[in-house]
Amino acid sequence: MVNLGEVFPNFEAKSSAGDIKFYEWLADSWAILFSHPADYTPVCTTEIAAVIQRKEEFEKRGVKLIALSCDNLKSHKGWGKDVMQFAGCTGEVPFPIIADPERDLAVKFGMIDPDEKDAAGMPLTARCVFIIGPDKKLKLSILYPATTGRNFDEIIRVIDSLQLTATKKVATPVDWTPGKEAMVVPSLSPEEATKIFPNHRKVDVPSGKGYLRFTTEYK
Repeated sequence: MVNLGEVFPNFEAKSSAGDIKFYEWLADSWAILFSHPADYTPVCTTEIAAVIQRKEEFEKRGVKLIALSCDNLKSHKGWGKDVMQFAGCTGEVPFPIIADPERDLAVKFGMIDPDEKDAAGMPLTARCVFIIGPDKKLKLSILYPATTGRNFDEIIRVIDSLQLTATKKVATPVDWTPGKEAMVVPSLSPEEATKIFPNHRKVDVPSGKGYLRFTTEYK
């Protein structure tokens, strides 16, 4: 398993878009590697379709997409036609889906759901989301069970936060979306905060500690 902040390991795999060398494919981009339990299943179909429908939103943010399940390439290719129709699109799935029938990558990355098994009794992959930065480090990890579909609008929101906080001295509070107030990071002294964010506001609290500092001066 890879912990937050660690370099995501390089790997080679076969995918619906051909052989993948992960670092070569990633280059200097952000990426989302996400797994799904199985092809030809209902929740997974809705999820991959949702990603396809939001492909332009990911592209605007410079984010590449790559999926993974324990199915083989033939299954990925056939199922992809169902997904594209459900998404209301034509052509092939516009990002690679890795075939991992031996579960080598799924086990290595901690993607296995022990409670979900296929007809042969083999464990399936859970609904993992790994966001990887241009520095090859893991920026975010979310793990959903097979029964719960992901919210990809939330994942886009998280990317906006990660990309903002990677370059600005801010953090994003609860329910933040672009344009709303962010928060000045606690590591900035009052003097530094005033210099960088001259119009930031501070919320007074009973403790007297001035750690609640808000700003929109991060654009």
